[in-house]
Amino acid sequence: MATPIDDLFAESPPRPAASGPRVVPVLTPVALDTAYSYRVAHGRAVEPGSIVVVPLGPRKVLGVVWDEEPGGGPLKIGDNRLREIESVHDVPPLTTAMRRFVDWVGRYYLMPRGMMLRMVLRAPEALEPEPPIRGVRLAGPPPERMTTARRRVIEILEGGFAWSRTGLAASAGVSAGVVDGLIAQGTLEEVWLEPGRAPAVPDPHHHRLELNPDQSAAAEALRVSVASGGFRVDLLDGVTGSGKTEVYFEAVAAAVEKGRQALILLPEIALTAEFLDRFVTRFGVKPGEWHSEVSPKNRARLWRGVATGEVRVVVGARSSLWLPFRDLGLVIVDEEHDGAYKQEEGAVYHARDMAVVRGRLGGFPVVLASATPSLETWVNAEQGRYRRLALPARAGRAKLPEVRTLDLRRHLPAPGKFLAPPLVSAIRDTIAAGSQALLFLNRRGYAPLTLCRTCGHRFECPNCSTWLVEHRFRGVLTCHHCGHTVRRPEACPSCGEIDALVACGPGIERIAEEAADLFPDARRLVLSSDLPGGTARMKLELAAVAAGECDIVIGTQILAKGHNFPLLALVGVVDADLGLAHGDPRAAEKTFQLIQQVTGRAGRTGGEARAFLQTRAPDHPVLRAIVAGDRDGFYEAEVEERRRSGMPPFGRLAGIVVSADAREPAFAHARALAAAAPRHDEVTVLGPAEAPIAVVRGRHRFRLLVRTPRPFDIQAYLSRWLTAAPRAAGGTRIQVDVDPQSFF
Repeated sequence: MATPIDDLFAESPPRPAASGPRVVPVLTPVALDTAYSYRVAHGRAVEPGSIVVVPLGPRKVLGVVWDEEPGGGPLKIGDNRLREIESVHDVPPLTTAMRRFVDWVGRYYLMPRGMMLRMVLRAPEALEPEPPIRGVRLAGPPPERMTTARRRVIEILEGGFAWSRTGLAASAGVSAGVVDGLIAQGTLEEVWLEPGRAPAVPDPHHHRLELNPDQSAAAEALRVSVASGGFRVDLLDGVTGSGKTEVYFEAVAAAVEKGRQALILLPEIALTAEFLDRFVTRFGVKPGEWHSEVSPKNRARLWRGVATGEVRVVVGARSSLWLPFRDLGLVIVDEEHDGAYKQEEGAVYHARDMAVVRGRLGGFPVVLASATPSLETWVNAEQGRYRRLALPARAGRAKLPEVRTLDLRRHLPAPGKFLAPPLVSAIRDTIAAGSQALLFLNRRGYAPLTLCRTCGHRFECPNCSTWLVEHRFRGVLTCHHCGHTVRRPEACPSCGEIDALVACGPGIERIAEEAADLFPDARRLVLSSDLPGGTARMKLELAAVAAGECDIVIGTQILAKGHNFPLLALVGVVDADLGLAHGDPRAAEKTFQLIQQVTGRAGRTGGEARAFLQTRAPDHPVLRAIVAGDRDGFYEAEVEERRRSGMPPFGRLAGIVVSADAREPAFAHARALAAAAPRHDEVTVLGPAEAPIAVVRGRHRFRLLVRTPRPFDIQAYLSRWLTAAPRAAGGTRIQVDVDPQSFF
């Protein structure tokens, strides 16, 4: 028997005493918004937040004892109709603030609360105590026959320490069989080792950094905010290279001194290596890490340490916001403008916005840090809802780069090439001076389109309405939406002509090829998230750039995410118009942020630095603002445009995507959905219209867009609409995206 919990926040009045068995609601991590009633066996202790195992249909699943339905009396359900909680995990219960957070996010994004709870329970291994590890140590005489491999094993163990069997074999460079042989000989004995421990507590006094006056003032404001407690949001608004990280480290130190936990969100996993080194310099130890590259065992260890309060500081990707902190006292969102904080599949949410919600529900401060704040954050600071802490100058002797545009209508690249002569000359001068140059193009692969010059055939993805992108380094054509990949053929598959295929337009691989032709003796490095080797390779290559082991770096937006390259003196943006060429309402904001961030990589440790923006529209307001260094003027103009048009943050948007395996049922249901929209003077429903990328992974897509004034309750309107609308059937799906960031 299921009992929904409707009111998310109201305090539950005490229930009248009941003579029957105790019954509690349990929320399970499945795509349901309903908490189900379960009976508690006599003598079993549970409380709201307890993590339990319950039967659900034919399965046994995890669940969390949820808060009582407000205003309800005793549940009038017969004992024989209720199923019983099977077991209770020996871990701290989810806090009240965490349960309210799950409820709030589910309600705001119109997602089933079970989907949000799944984000919390992503490390089921953590729910059981970590078992001891089988280890070995020296215990007896040397073996009768001593080999080189056996000698290496024994030498490692001579210090008297015990090692795990696999760790010992790896350190000695031998097979596990060598270790087993020494156990059989009696030279080694087996022992049980304690499982790995959580990261050590950071020392807030380990190495206080020297700060300039602006940094010191901002750091002191954050320390006072953390020490006094209570909810508030601070925008740490500093130019690139102004030392924002060193400032918010002082807030982390204050949280640790107070005995509370802190969370630092980063938008990109590749940022963590350099960041961890800086953290160790300041605090003497590494923080806990939470992202997709962390092993399941370490994720489980961290999850449990966070729940018990043993882990004090966590650095992680957006999903770390869902960790069950025992006493969270601070959240920092670094590069808060970054689009990577929005999760658009599965459980939809924006980590920056929900970090603010978590701070409000938990009663602790939140710090948003950026050189190019999101427009929403900017307006909140201008209106006084957030406090702005400004860092207007770079730390030390560093200066911001001089930025200029290169009009490609006047400075024509050579035929078939993409770098204008002034940029080529600047790269040559930069390399000759012993500095580094960066070429930025936010387009992966070699070319975005491949066609046959004989018959005009274009290579299109069979699953999506997009062209296949050539990746010449790997010899393949790939769809960046569904991953479909084919080998690049020698002959056109349509007309059979040999050597008739031509690449249209540049990607970073093509720019790298051009750089190799122009500067054959220069050390070059291509950085892109889809190259072989994944994040591990990316971290090594970023470290190589920082160490000065290359002369020219060619890459995509991964290079715009907070890196520090001491020798970088020149940035060339190959196509500054790229982000402005489509109908995204946020196009100007995103392009400004991206170019400002990537040009801000230059000159961070002193010396003269330059940036060139190749464009065919040098008078575009975005580019004029960047060249003039007039960030505030750009934001003021963009704010006024949003205000006039009623777009966020002065209005509300919600996107609805209807998809199906064929175009006709998707369109038909989208039209029926639009016809069912409740009429309201303050609501505009646009569409349905075919999505800009009409087919993705074989599913045909139609979009509707809902626009309302800012104070309007868009969630209530959408809930009423979707409840009254025709039910999706036959594989048709509806996805709702409140506050959409992408319009494709």
